[in-house]
Amino acid sequence: MAEVKPEDMVHHMPMDQLQGFEYCIDSNPSWGEGIALGFQHYILSLGTVVMIPTMLVPLMGGNDHDKAKVVQTLLFVTGIKTLLQTLFGTRLPTIMGGSYAYVVPILSIIRDPSLAQIADGHTRFLQTMRAIQGSLIVSSSIQIILGYSQLWAICSRFFSPLGMVPVIALVGLGLFERGFPVVGKCVEIGLPMLILFVALSQYLKHVHVRQVPFLERFSMLMCIVLVWVYAHILTASGAYKHTALVTQINCRTDLANLISSSQWISIPYPLQWGAPTFSADHAFGMMAAVLVSLIETTGAFKAAARLASATPPPAYVLSRGIGWQGIGTLLDGLFGTGTGSTVSVENVGLLGSTRVGSRRVIQISAGFMIFFSMLGKFGALFASIPFTIFAAIYCVMFGIVAAVGLSFMQFTNMNSMRNLFIIGVSLFLGLSIPEYFSRYSTSSRQGPAHTKAGWFNDYINTIFSSPPTVALFVSVLLDNTLDVRDAARDRGMPWWARFRTFRGDSRNEEFYTLPFNLNRFFPPS
Repeated sequence: MAEVKPEDMVHHMPMDQLQGFEYCIDSNPSWGEGIALGFQHYILSLGTVVMIPTMLVPLMGGNDHDKAKVVQTLLFVTGIKTLLQTLFGTRLPTIMGGSYAYVVPILSIIRDPSLAQIADGHTRFLQTMRAIQGSLIVSSSIQIILGYSQLWAICSRFFSPLGMVPVIALVGLGLFERGFPVVGKCVEIGLPMLILFVALSQYLKHVHVRQVPFLERFSMLMCIVLVWVYAHILTASGAYKHTALVTQINCRTDLANLISSSQWISIPYPLQWGAPTFSADHAFGMMAAVLVSLIETTGAFKAAARLASATPPPAYVLSRGIGWQGIGTLLDGLFGTGTGSTVSVENVGLLGSTRVGSRRVIQISAGFMIFFSMLGKFGALFASIPFTIFAAIYCVMFGIVAAVGLSFMQFTNMNSMRNLFIIGVSLFLGLSIPEYFSRYSTSSRQGPAHTKAGWFNDYINTIFSSPPTVALFVSVLLDNTLDVRDAARDRGMPWWARFRTFRGDSRNEEFYTLPFNLNRFFPPS
């Protein structure tokens, strides 16, 4: 066999910005295409918007009407938070939706004896919602202070490309339980959705309509419509009449009860559930979820920057975005969404799937959220899509985000045993520790931490149930303490240094400058 010459080898040079995107963060498609893409992002965001209230509201004592109102409120506030983040925060094309990180402390509030003993279901729902609101309002101060004081920017100076690999990767991989395990609960709907979406978006992506790669851009929307109609035919034909309840919940298209429970027109407003109640125990427990969502959002911001074909957000911009995330969590508390704020990971993945990273598309999507949240029954129609369909899409979107995290390895020396150790241990523990906490909680109906101090239990159980948070603690600790001397180049720091300050790279001003000349009043550092 002939010897391969060095000049014949293919060398892929590291690239600051991901290539191959037709529209990056500050370039825009036509208005027609932008509206269609924005509607597609809106539809994808509905999975989390519906799932969190569906899981929590019945436990709080609420009925179908209460659930529909919480879904509308969460959708409305998600639109507002997204507009604020894309205009004044990081300005990255990210949707700021509800977060699963808040489930542990919220369940702790639901199980509080003073609330659980209330006999009337609706009264218990209102009292529980007010307690959740109070704890969100207080705990949001953590993100607001860390963000606007630039303390998070100081903390982020300890991050390197090497340390961020497992964090960003686990922002996607850590959500694996919402992928195929959910698809498997209704495989006759979920599997065709997954196969059809991959086929249209990847194998047929070169099909053009009027010079637009139609299937690559809009395959998700087409697949949802086709499989949704197919699922409705199965439901109407009585295919699930005699199946188990769990199968009916995941397969039928008529069990959500959102359309019948929603009003035609309803505008959410602050304190609509009544005056929030405040408890130090609840607030301290909720602060753990705020820290977790902050870390998960940091990883998602870095993934979104890459999938928007932008440079990594400087520390100043990242901290500014966290401050606005805190404002979003405060709005969650004031309006009563039943959860806190984080970046919608699935929508970050959609940026890569469509190869459109335009900020305007996400802002249009936010407009759809606000509009359909006020038109209750129309919004509820789209929100009644079976969650199995979304789970099939998540299998692709979460995978794309995970791959973006792994792509940061190109800036590091992966022939270094030190780097292999740090990434390997961080990835493994980032998956293994949360899995232990999840299995323990499922089998024992309580977390591994179950002392008499409820707030301490919430802290430990929330933090160590988050794969990106565990990965951050492990990777940053190892990366900044293990053989640090003379390891800067192996860690990727020479490349990273340009993006640590706003003026370190000329492109930062193009991507991250505030609109309306606001940088005159808030000069970046």
